[in-house]
Order: sequence, then structure tokens, then C-alpha cells
Amino acid sequence: MPGLCALRKKREVSDCLPSLPASNAAGSARSVRTSCLTTLRGGRMESEEITEIEKEKETPQATTSSQIVTAESVQAEEVPTIPLGSLQTISNLQPEITVHSVEATEQVSTPEPLVAPPAEYRRSTAEWTQIWKDGIRPAYLSLAVAPALLGSVLAWSQSVSTRTPLGQFHILPFLVAIVAVLLLQAGANLVNDYYDYTRGVDTANTLGPGGLIQQGIVKPTRVLIIGLALLGVGALLGLTTVLAAGPLILLFGLLGLLGAYFFSAGPRSLSSLALGELVGFVVFGPLITAGAYVTQTGHLSPSAFLYGVPLGLLAAAIIHANNMRDAEDDSQAGKHTLATLLGLQWNRAWFFVLLLGAYGLIAALALPSGGPHWLLITFWTLPTLVIVVTGMLRTDMPVGLHLVMRETLKLQAFFGLLFVVALIITAIVKVLPHLPAHILPI
Repeated sequence: MPGLCALRKKREVSDCLPSLPASNAAGSARSVRTSCLTTLRGGRMESEEITEIEKEKETPQATTSSQIVTAESVQAEEVPTIPLGSLQTISNLQPEITVHSVEATEQVSTPEPLVAPPAEYRRSTAEWTQIWKDGIRPAYLSLAVAPALLGSVLAWSQSVSTRTPLGQFHILPFLVAIVAVLLLQAGANLVNDYYDYTRGVDTANTLGPGGLIQQGIVKPTRVLIIGLALLGVGALLGLTTVLAAGPLILLFGLLGLLGAYFFSAGPRSLSSLALGELVGFVVFGPLITAGAYVTQTGHLSPSAFLYGVPLGLLAAAIIHANNMRDAEDDSQAGKHTLATLLGLQWNRAWFFVLLLGAYGLIAALALPSGGPHWLLITFWTLPTLVIVVTGMLRTDMPVGLHLVMRETLKLQAFFGLLFVVALIITAIVKVLPHLPAHILPI
């Protein structure tokens, strides 16, 4: 029966195929097929074919491994491992790369650098000027200019007499003194920014001036270097006044330099020891006033210290208002000021004492018989004083206290200007009848 014979042949072929490893499957398939056919035809050469299969198992299949099996012909699990020796080089496997010329490219864009340069290296000269202008706090410079101007004019007014109706005024030492105190004040403001940053003071700085470091505008070391440079140049300019005023001016210059630096610098700065108001009173009052007086005359006078007291009191009031505004932040940073030690009511009372003390001293100087009555024109600033006082009474918030401090700065500037004008008028009125006719404008 043909069907039965065919079925028997299929079984014999299945039994004939041995279980070969996958690596030998490709190379031995032909030999196995030959062996099976030979067995079906009568068993001829069966032993020879089986011996051939065993030899092929022992022989390395270097020739078959050189062929790469494609995924289209077999399943993934049937793909044999490709030996390293059969791999092609990377250059042959990679796709071909075509290089185009620059002329053939429509748009050539430069890739962005992985690390962008800091913003401070991309600023223009105008931007840097504005940054440093904000850093030196121009609104505060009147604290140093007003007493320097007052001391110089006071020295001139005392030199005016019937013999010297025009007085004696040395313009070059005056200009040098003004520039020197401006540089010292600007340098002190930058140094103050740096050391406040290192101590964690004024970290937010949303209201106060300066804050170049706290706002991430300039590197801390750059602010310190510029501040120290300004202090150094100011000190050198102050030394040049020795030629006109003598060695006595060195004492005032040294005290001013130390006060400007150690107000904020050092392990225990003067401002963190509740001495900020006292230092401000001395430096921005009697010290600068007397120093400018010595620059013009070469000697000291008690009147120079006395006339500098009102401006010193106003400067102390400004510093106290500033400390009241920053009292909460200073307390958290461990900085001790009078504002952090006193309560709100006592802080207000001390602020009013400083303000009224300046006006009280002016009245004591001007009202007596024979006194410089023209000093009373400084009372033209009373409307501004009312704004400052009512503002302090109405607020206890940092924003409101900041506005009070700004108004106090204006008060000090106008007060100092009127103080200087009063001294000039007093000196002119005293000698006016004795002036030569050709000098008079009428």
C-alpha cells in the first residue's frame, strides 16, 4: 500500500534526524539529509554517514560562522551568536557621510556654548556706570558733603573782616577735601554691602539701597575690591591736604578712614555693637566739619565742633531710621543695633530726640543777642520735619520706615544747604557797610 509506505518513510526520517546544536545545524543539515536518504534506500553506507556527522561535530565551523544570518529567514531566537572574528569594521557598517561645502549650505548657525559667560561680562559701559552708581548710594553722599562744605564756609566766614572783606578761601584744598570725603563715603557703602553679605544681613534687600551682591548683580570680591580702592584713593587725596593744612589733618583723615571701614568690617563691626548712631554722629558731624575747617585754616576752633553737631544729629537720625527699617532682619542675623534693643515706642522717642536736638542747637546759637540770627533760616525745613515726624508716628512697617528715612535724608540735605547759606549771609552782612563801592553790585 503506497500510503502506508509513505507514512512509514516519514517516521523513519523523523527518527533519523539527530538533535544537533544550533551552531552545527547549518553545516550538518546536508550530511544528515544524505544519511537519512541512504537509510531509506536500503541502509547503504549508514555507518559511514554517521561517522562523518561525528567528525563534523568535532571540527570548528569557521566557514559557517562567516555568514551572517538575516532576520527575514529565521526567528530571533534561532539566530546564532556571531563570533567577533566575523564582524566587519565599524567604517564598513556606518552609513556613508556626504560633506557639503559652506557655499552649498543655505544657513550656517553657530551652536550655543554649553557654558554661557556670566552676565557681568556682557554689560556695556553705560550699564556698569548705572550699577556702580546704585552701589555707592548717591542719596547718602550728602551725609559727607554737607559737613565738609559747612566746615570750609565756616572757616571763610570767620576770616571775613573789615580788613579782609572778601575773606580767605583756598579753593584747591577745598575741592580736594570734597572729593576725598565723597570717595571715602562711596567706598564705605560698598564695603558695607560686602560685609553685610558675608554675615547674612540684608539678604533680601528689597527696600534698602545698594545690595549689588544680594541681588546677584556683581561678584562679592569685585564689590570689596572696588570699595577698598575708593577708600585708598580717598585717603591718598586726603594726604595731599597736609601740604596746605599741616600734619594736624592727618589725625582727622585717619579717624575718618577707620570709621568708614570698621563701621561694617571686622569680626565685630561698630554697627553691630549698637554704635552705628554714635559713629555716624561723630564722623558726619564734628569730625568732617572740623577737618574741613583745619584744611582751610591749619588750626582747630571749638566753633567747628559746635557747628558740626546739628548735622551729626541728623545723620544719627538717618542711621537710626535705617536700623528701624531693618530691625527684624538684623535681629535674625545676630546684628545688634539700638533699633533691635529698644522697643518701637523707645525707638520713635530716640528718633525725635535726634531731630529736635538739631533744631534746638540752631536756636541756641542764633537767638542770643549778637548771635548769627541768620541761622534761623534752617527752620525753613520745618515742613519736611513735620512730614518725617508724622510718618514715623503712623507706621511701624519696613516700607513706611523706608519712606521716613528717605524724607530724613532730604531734610538733612536741605538743612545743611541752608546752614551754609546762613553762614555766608551772616559774613556778608557783617562787612557790607565796609565794602568798597566798586565791589558792591549796586
